[in-house]
Amino acid sequence: MQSGYPVKTAESALARAVGRERSGWWYCWAELVKARLTSLVLLTTLVGFYLGLSGPVDGVRLVATLVGMALLAGGGAALNEWMERDADALMPRTRHRPLPAGQMQPVTALWAGTGMVVAGLGVLGVGAHGLAAVLGAVTLAAYLGLYTPLKRVTCWNTWVGAVPGALPPVVGWAAAAGSVPAEAWSLFGIVACWQMPHFYGIAWLYRDEYAQAGFRMLPQVDPDGRRTGRQAVLWTSLLVPVSLLPWWQGVVGSMYAGVAAVLGLAYLVTAICFARERSPGSARRLFLASIVYLPLLLVFLTIDKVR
Repeated sequence: MQSGYPVKTAESALARAVGRERSGWWYCWAELVKARLTSLVLLTTLVGFYLGLSGPVDGVRLVATLVGMALLAGGGAALNEWMERDADALMPRTRHRPLPAGQMQPVTALWAGTGMVVAGLGVLGVGAHGLAAVLGAVTLAAYLGLYTPLKRVTCWNTWVGAVPGALPPVVGWAAAAGSVPAEAWSLFGIVACWQMPHFYGIAWLYRDEYAQAGFRMLPQVDPDGRRTGRQAVLWTSLLVPVSLLPWWQGVVGSMYAGVAAVLGLAYLVTAICFARERSPGSARRLFLASIVYLPLLLVFLTIDKVR
C-alpha cells in the first residue's frame, strides 16, 4: 500500500490538473469554437487570398478577411456544438466539450455563435468584398443547414460536408480578387478531395462512437470496411491530378508540381494500405498522412506562386 501511494497521489494530481485545464474559461471557448479546425480554415483562406492577388497586398482587406472568417468559422462551430450537444455527450471523444460537460449553458453558446456569425459576415462584406460575404454565407448554410442534420440521416453526409470544408480558399480568393475564376475552384477541388480520406480515417477509427451517438457514417453500413477503403483510395487517386491543376493553369511553377505529385502518391499509398488492412493502425496512419499532406501542399502553393 505504501509503495503505491506516491504513484496514486501523482495520478490524482495529474487528473486534477487536467480537470482544471478543461474547466478553464479559455479551454471552454477554444473547444466551443473548435480552435484547431478554425485555424485550418484561416490557413486555407489565407492561401486563397494570396494566390488571388494580382498586385500588392491590401493590409486592411487581408485583416478583414481573416477576422471575418475567424468569426464565421468560430461561430459556425459553436452553433454546430449547440445543435449536436446531446450526441456529443454520448461519445468519449466529445463528451468533454463545454456543453455536454455542463461547463457552459446552451443559451450562451447559441447567442455567442449567432453573434459571431453575424459579425463575421458583416466584416467580410464591409471590409473584404461582398462576394466573399456571399460565399461565407453559403459555407455556413451548407455546414449547419445540410451537413449537420444529414449526419443523422445518411452515410453520404461526408460528401456534403466536403463542400463547406473546401470553400474557405475560394472565399479568400474572392476577397482578394473580387471574383472566383477557375483557378479558385481548383483550390476547392484540392481541399474537397483531401477531406474525404481524412474523414474516412476518422470515421473508421471512431465508428462505434458514431454509431452510439446516432451518426450515420459510412462504416456503420460497411462493417467490414471494404467500401470505406475503396472510397479512400478513390478520393486520393482523384486528388493526385486535381492537385496539379494550379500548375497546369499557370498559377504555380514546376517545383510545386513535383512536390504535389510526391505528396499525393504518398497519401495514396496510405489509403491503399488502409483499404487492404482496414485496421485501427492503418486508419490512424491515413489520418496522420492527411494532416501532414495539406499543410505541406499549401506551403509549396504559396512559395512557388508565379503570378
